[in-house]
Amino acid sequence: MSAPARHARAYWVVEPGRGEIRSAPLPSPGPDEVLVRALFSGISRGTEALVLRGEVPPDQYEVMRAPLQQGDFPGPVKYGYLSVGVVEDGPAHLLDRTVFCLHPHQTRYVVPADAVVPVPDDVPAQRAVLTGALETAVNGLWDVPPLIGDRISVVGGGMVGCCAARLLARFPGVEVTLVDVDDARGSVAEALGVGFARPEQAKGGQDLVIHTSASSAGLQTSLDLLRSEGTVLDLSWYGTRGVELALGGSYHSGRLRIRSSQVGTVADARRGHRSPTERTAVSLQLLRDNAFDVLLTGATPFAQLPQVMTEVCEGRRPAICHVVTYEGESERPG
Repeated sequence: MSAPARHARAYWVVEPGRGEIRSAPLPSPGPDEVLVRALFSGISRGTEALVLRGEVPPDQYEVMRAPLQQGDFPGPVKYGYLSVGVVEDGPAHLLDRTVFCLHPHQTRYVVPADAVVPVPDDVPAQRAVLTGALETAVNGLWDVPPLIGDRISVVGGGMVGCCAARLLARFPGVEVTLVDVDDARGSVAEALGVGFARPEQAKGGQDLVIHTSASSAGLQTSLDLLRSEGTVLDLSWYGTRGVELALGGSYHSGRLRIRSSQVGTVADARRGHRSPTERTAVSLQLLRDNAFDVLLTGATPFAQLPQVMTEVCEGRRPAICHVVTYEGESERPG
């Protein structure tokens, strides 16, 4: 095997509003480590937009650290967690395997062997960048599991919302509606096998509403769609932005509930029975479903990431999951 390159290239948020690609030292892997050559990574628009804008609250700096983050908020910080690559060096059972890793956007990296999870052979590597978003949805549905025959709305047609909608569509007898202000999400909903409605057209009386829009308006819509005693499962992260709600209506009389969920900890219902790695493996198995490909809405080379990240996070480049490609990047000098 030829010696690995001494340097890789990584994307950093240098300061709020500005990112750049920097050289990254690339050590030789130790006996319990792997060297991974990146194939694809995904932009987690909601979270990475908050990081790029410097909107991570100071009291959440430690809680919201990505597993393999370098640097600190608000910057310089190397952030990201949707990487798929090939193991070029490491233990025999992982060598040449395609793996998923919660690593920032980087051409090559060395991590502990237990930080990567093999991608099933029948899951395309590009689709596997959705693993982190799907895992967030899985964790949320462990927190508040649906019941057979439930009427459920998903408010917010981003990556996590769409992943949740597809999972819910596979529950027996469940009626699922994706709710979004963007009419273009209608065709996405159809591909996911669920209904679609704009907020003003969505039906009320819902047993459960999954909220992922990270906006006051979306959370208010979610509450307004509930039946009495219903629950909003909130998967959003709001950063430093305040949330304003009108709670003088049915919130108290209807005994409505807002239940938070966050993927950093395995849901309480499974915490003693599933490790984070096992949860990741479950999510990768679920990605055998070809319907998830509709969420991959564009791809650009890693070299263009600083510009593309800004465009995606500012909404100037519409995307559910924008994919970063690394073909040829490993041959570039660090």
